[in-house]
Amino acid sequence: MSQQLPDTMTCVEITPEGGLKTASRALPQPATGEVLVEVAAAGINRPDVLQRQGGYPPPPGASDIPGLEIAGIIVALGDGVTERAIGDDVLALVTGGGYAQYCTAPAPQCLDIPGDLEMDAAAAIPETFFTVWSNVFQRAALKPGESLLVHGGSSGIGTTAIQIAYALGSPVIATAGSEEKCGACEVLGADLAINYREQDFVEAVKEFTDGRGVDVILDMVGGDYVQRNLKALATDGRLVNIAFLNGSKVEVDLMAMMLKRLTLSGSTLRARSVEFKAAIAAQLKEHVWPLIEDGKIEPFIHATFTLDEAAQAHALMESSEHIGKIVLLT
Repeated sequence: MSQQLPDTMTCVEITPEGGLKTASRALPQPATGEVLVEVAAAGINRPDVLQRQGGYPPPPGASDIPGLEIAGIIVALGDGVTERAIGDDVLALVTGGGYAQYCTAPAPQCLDIPGDLEMDAAAAIPETFFTVWSNVFQRAALKPGESLLVHGGSSGIGTTAIQIAYALGSPVIATAGSEEKCGACEVLGADLAINYREQDFVEAVKEFTDGRGVDVILDMVGGDYVQRNLKALATDGRLVNIAFLNGSKVEVDLMAMMLKRLTLSGSTLRARSVEFKAAIAAQLKEHVWPLIEDGKIEPFIHATFTLDEAAQAHALMESSEHIGKIVLLT
C-alpha cells in the first residue's frame, strides 16, 4: 500500500438465510492490474438480489460481497497499473464487492467521472450503461433512426436505454407498469410509453409503427413476452434478453423468426473478461460520456440508502416501486 489505510472495513454480507447484514472484514488488496477504491457510493441491481437469493453466484475469484458498480477515490495501485493514479475520482464496474467501504477493481474497468456528477450519480452508471451499450449497441447493433422497444422502461436498465437511444437518434418505445412510470419514461425521451397492465404492447407497437414493428427489443421479462416480442419485431429485427424475470423456459413458435429473418440473442456481463469490459468502457467514453457532459443524459436516481440500510434498499428493488436507480452511500 502506498498510503496509510485502515486494516479493516465495513461491508454488507449475505446471511445464510438470504438476508443482508453489515460486517467487518480485512481491507482487500489490489492484485496485479487492479486498483483499490475507497467507495463513496455503490449501485444496487437485480443481480444483487438474485445473488442474495442464491440464484446468481459470483464468478470464481470474485468477492462474495454483493455490488457490481461503485464510485469513489483510488487509494492504492496494484502492480502494473500505469493508467491510473492515487487520488483519481472514478466509477468502476466490478464483479462483486461493491457494498463496502473499499473495493478492488480492474484498472481498465475504471472510468473518469463524467461532467460534474456527484458520487451517487456516478455509482448509478457502470452496470446499467455497460449492459445497455453491450446489448443494444454492440450485440443488437441499433443504428440512428432504427426503433427500440425497452421493457421495464422505468428500471435502472430501462431509464438508461431510453436516454442513450434517444440521444443517439433512435425512436424509443417503453413498457412500464403504471401511469407514473410511463410518464417518467416519456420525460426521459420515450416517444411512446405503454402501460402493460392496461394495454397489449404488441398491438400498441404495431399501431405506433403503422404495422411495421420495431427494429430492436431489449427484454428482461422473458416468459410469455418471448412470443409476443417476435410478433412486435420488424423484418430483420433483433431481440436481446438480459434477464428472465417471468421465466426462461417457454414454448415458442419460431416461424416468425424465419419469415421475418429475426435474430434472437442474449448475454450476461458479470463473467466476461476484463478485456471485453475494457472495450465497452472505451466506447462509452467515446460515444456516451460527451452526452453526459452536455447534460443530454443523466443517471436517474430514485433513492439512496446507507450500508446498514441495504436490506431496505433490496426490499425497494424487489417491490418494483422505484423509478430509476437505487444507490448505497458508504
